[in-house]
Amino acid sequence: MAEEKDELRSRYRRARKDKFVPATYSLLLSTPEITSAKTVASYVSYGDEPTTQELNQSLLARGITLLLPRVSGSELSWVQWFGNDDALEKRANILEPIGPSISDLLGIDVVIVPALQIDRNGFRLGQGGGFYDRALPMMSGWKVGLVHSAEITSELLPREVHDVQLDAAATPEIVVRFSNKSSE
Repeated sequence: MAEEKDELRSRYRRARKDKFVPATYSLLLSTPEITSAKTVASYVSYGDEPTTQELNQSLLARGITLLLPRVSGSELSWVQWFGNDDALEKRANILEPIGPSISDLLGIDVVIVPALQIDRNGFRLGQGGGFYDRALPMMSGWKVGLVHSAEITSELLPREVHDVQLDAAATPEIVVRFSNKSSE
């Protein structure tokens, strides 16, 4: 299974690189989950990932508490970010927040999740580090994957026991909601 996922990651990364066009994800801001949220966990995109900078700034402008992930060993910890780029430090290619971690993950209303591809049942293929696979089960908020337009697939992605089903996927044009009772 790991080899199959690695091959898919390579294929999806090539396709993403070839088709990358910066876009805004403002449609996501009009979902009821976001409009009623008090706390949102997001991330800082890099490279050819779906761009989160404008989305994150819009969340902050609405007065929403914004949390960003930081790698702590093999886990993600979450740090409140106020929009100041000086409060971010670069680790490898990723910008991570500086500051104390929060402990109440159950208070997070929405989790915006990176993905390379999301299948028709809401299962994602990430970059392969497993950080979100370990973090998502501890978070009760609405989980939405951010992908480019052609990265929601009707094909089922390989799935392991630890893979967490998302509630939705967002592209610049649409938000797709998934049933929590997936079928093979």
